[in-house]
Amino acid sequence: AQPIVIGDEAEIMAQLQELGYKSDFLHIVDPARFDRRDEYADELYRLRQRKGLTLPEARERLRHRRYFGPMMVHMGDADGLVGGLLHHFSETVRPALQIIGLEAGAKRVAGLYMMVMQSEVLFFADPVINIDPTAQEVAEIAMQTANMARAFDVEPRVAMLSFSTFGGSDNPQAVKMRHATELVRAADPDLVVEGEMQADLALQPETLSEAYPFAQLGGRAIVLIFPDLGSANIAYRLVNALAGAEAVGPILMGLDKPVHLMPPNSTVEQIAQLAAIAVVDAQIRESVA
Repeated sequence: AQPIVIGDEAEIMAQLQELGYKSDFLHIVDPARFDRRDEYADELYRLRQRKGLTLPEARERLRHRRYFGPMMVHMGDADGLVGGLLHHFSETVRPALQIIGLEAGAKRVAGLYMMVMQSEVLFFADPVINIDPTAQEVAEIAMQTANMARAFDVEPRVAMLSFSTFGGSDNPQAVKMRHATELVRAADPDLVVEGEMQADLALQPETLSEAYPFAQLGGRAIVLIFPDLGSANIAYRLVNALAGAEAVGPILMGLDKPVHLMPPNSTVEQIAQLAAIAVVDAQIRESVA
């Protein structure tokens, strides 16, 4: 992969020199000196002219990396984007949606974290984007996450999580996850999915089969789908802090090209991991195109 760094070329070169690196391993793109900036501005204006954007405003926005990066991907000058280190996630996702757009068949963007344990990898969704998704939205998030697991050669077993298990409560939150499970089964009959269910049962197959012999999970859940952003976000942070799992992400799903997010406290290793995921994501998309 060829890393591309967007920013002021003089500042980037000074930082590389200070760190003792040469610049031959990356490609620096300075938006202020980019030879296709007028072409980029014309295209951004074309995309957003009926959304209130003027051509001068398009030129101004392309001075900022959060707009210039998605335009590089849209224009074919980059295959994917890893961003957000210095901005709120929404400030990275919104330009990507406006410029790159949703992939065919997707109705929304969702996010996941890969929780890397000593002996397994779990997928948590959605701790990033959708605050209180409907049953239909949860079902789509579950199928997106299952597809992402398959992309990493992991066969997904999907648990639709709740405080209730198999009809134990008629609370709307429990009913939502129950209905979402039904929607996933109808849309993808071959996907192993079970719910609604409590989280400990999803991770303890022997206890699950003993208490609920009709359950169809068939083993320890790999994909954990939470009822809302709050529960998913709390869960991944607790597992990261208490169990020492490495949280890789956020990995975005639903966009037409690879775009992934860097949390503000990202380490160099985490940024490299996200870049590698973007590369794999781009290669998979190219292979099925």
